[in-house]
Amino acid sequence: MIGQGSFGFVCKGKLGETGATVAVKVMNLKQKGAAKSFVTECEALRNVRHRNLIKIVTVCSSIDFKGVDFKALIYEYMQCGSLEDWLHQSNDKLEAGNLGLIQRLNLVIDEASAIEYLHHHCQPPIVHGDLKPSNVLLDHDMVAHVGDFGLARFLSDYSPSTILETPSSSIGIKGTVGYVAPVNINVIMPDTKNLKMFFFSQEYCVGRDVSMMGDVYSFGILLLEMFTRKRPTDKMFNDSLNLHKFAKTVRPEKVMVIVDPSLLLDLEARVSNSRNPKNERAKIEDCLVAIMRVGVLCSVESPFERMQMTDVVAKLCAARKIFLNNRA
Repeated sequence: MIGQGSFGFVCKGKLGETGATVAVKVMNLKQKGAAKSFVTECEALRNVRHRNLIKIVTVCSSIDFKGVDFKALIYEYMQCGSLEDWLHQSNDKLEAGNLGLIQRLNLVIDEASAIEYLHHHCQPPIVHGDLKPSNVLLDHDMVAHVGDFGLARFLSDYSPSTILETPSSSIGIKGTVGYVAPVNINVIMPDTKNLKMFFFSQEYCVGRDVSMMGDVYSFGILLLEMFTRKRPTDKMFNDSLNLHKFAKTVRPEKVMVIVDPSLLLDLEARVSNSRNPKNERAKIEDCLVAIMRVGVLCSVESPFERMQMTDVVAKLCAARKIFLNNRA
């Protein structure tokens, strides 16, 4: 087994006569929502084509030898594991220190490009709904691929009116604690028959653009985690301090203070070996400030103030240009 999620587990396997190595996600159909997650992921991945999205090879929906329903998704195998492994060393063979500034920047641009494609180049647009390090997989060239579309939503399927008319709708907040956007409750609907109250996050009740903004928030938190190496659920954070505020309150000239220590060592070595250390440090700091600013702007509490993913990709590519074109 190489991974486990809410609705099943992932194991490594060989595909038929070709012998190609694949990743097989076997659904735990006893888990509530697993069957729906299977259908959602099949639908989401059926028509998408992007170098930074995980590719589905085939699916299996059958009956096993015990006569029990069996469903599995077969993906291309990602040799370098997940971003979670690289950032937090859940795999002893990996070290977070192996990811330098340009590698992290390339990976975060890959992730942004994938989400930008889902939001602005798919018909209907797709909201991923669960962007986090364990759902970002790395191939043999260290190119990032966004995976796990079990909580994805097609925006054409929902509108404010259909949400209000359907109390049992599942479009309410789902995702992973720390990465899901702050819940701002503004809709309370009584079900007089069952005497229950249904709550919906504001982000999924006011239309297409705001629905996309949930992904933008998750991406912003993911970006900040990649460069600080602090999880949004780190014990240092509390009601008055979160990862967004931690990054936002640091002045530009102090940006190196909050950078992942392993990355900082690499950057300090680069400065020391430069012909013009002062200039090299300034260029690195400019690049980091630009990156952190994107993360902060994506993870603001108000969805209306967050960046669009098209602008995110442009800003991050500009930050990469600062680093690559101005190296001493």
